[in-house]
Amino acid sequence: MHGPGSRDPQMAARIGIVDDHPAVILGTSSILNQQPRLQVVATGATANDLLSQRIRLDVILLDLVLGDGSTPTTNLKRLSVFKVPVIAYTSGERPHLVREAIAAGAAGMIRKSDLPAALVKAVETVLAGGIAASPDWANALDSDETFVRAQLTAREAEVLALYASGETAERVAELLFISKETVYDHVRRIRAKYAAVDRPSRTKVELYRRAVEDGIVTPEGGPPDQ
Repeated sequence: MHGPGSRDPQMAARIGIVDDHPAVILGTSSILNQQPRLQVVATGATANDLLSQRIRLDVILLDLVLGDGSTPTTNLKRLSVFKVPVIAYTSGERPHLVREAIAAGAAGMIRKSDLPAALVKAVETVLAGGIAASPDWANALDSDETFVRAQLTAREAEVLALYASGETAERVAELLFISKETVYDHVRRIRAKYAAVDRPSRTKVELYRRAVEDGIVTPEGGPPDQ
């Protein structure tokens, strides 16, 4: 299984859907398959159903309420083996599940009742490395001030701590034993997550401020050089 970074941009993005309502899967697949760059290639009533197919995916739509009684946290953890972004696909009547999905690392959310164009835009946004932030997403964040820190992966927090404190991408790569390109990919995702909650981090100085606000670095560490 490969992450989105290995996808040929000239090929259609491969989408998986986890939902236990056949009519929803049929309708959603029909909408997405009408787009030349999007293709639903796998569906399942549970996260384990999708995992059992062992197919390469680029993005996943996940229903937050499934008949097997699983939680968003459990399912996002199970689906992390795909190493691709997961979008919460929900009816939206349970805000606490949206907050749980955000904290567990969802790359955005879309309501099942939203217009087809909104669904397509959400998928395309996430495929481009952004966050699909809807009004429900924003409302969930309003009640969870620690959203960004909670949503950053452990690796992203490590990258932010070093990069925002003034280290170059090359130095961060050396310290964490990853490539410079991977560092930049992490930084892009971190910035996208902050942008989704109207906390700009376009420059290194702004990244430093966000990291201090969230307790990821201490003010004593000093601001970055650029």
